[in-house]
Amino acid sequence: MLAEPELFDALIEAMTSEDAVVRLRAADAAEKVTRRRPELLAPHKQQLVGEVASIGQPLLRWHVAQMLPRLALTPAGRARAVELLLGYLDDDSSIERTFAMQALVELALQNDAMRGAPLTPILEPLSVTGTAAMPSRGRRLVEQLGRG
Repeated sequence: MLAEPELFDALIEAMTSEDAVVRLRAADAAEKVTRRRPELLAPHKQQLVGEVASIGQPLLRWHVAQMLPRLALTPAGRARAVELLLGYLDDDSSIERTFAMQALVELALQNDAMRGAPLTPILEPLSVTGTAAMPSRGRRLVEQLGRG
C-alpha cells in the first residue's frame, strides 16, 4: 500500500461498505498505512470524521480513534473529533474506550488550547475500571497529560 498510495482512496471507501468484515479490514489496513504515511488521510478528513467515525462497529471505531490524531484538524474539526472520542468512551468495548482515551490525550498534546481542557477528570475514572489494560493505560495517559 505504501508503494501505491493512490489505492488508499479505495480503503477509505471500503470503510463505509455494507459488509462489516470489509469495513474492519479496510480500517485496519488504513490505520497501519497511516502510521507511516499520515498525510494520506488529509483528503479524507471529512469522511473519516463524519460518515466513517459514526459507524457503530467497535472494532472499526478503535481504528478511527487511532487515526484521528494523525489529521491536521481545524478547531471545529478538533471539536468534532473530541466529541466523537468522548462518545466512544461510553461504548461497551474496552478496546474502543482505551484507544479513545489515547487519542484524546494525543489531540490534547498537539494543541495548546486543549492542554488546559478538563480531560484529567474524564480519564481518571477510566483509569480504575475496565479490563486490566485500561487502568494501566489510563494512569500512564493521565501522567502524560500532566507532563504535556
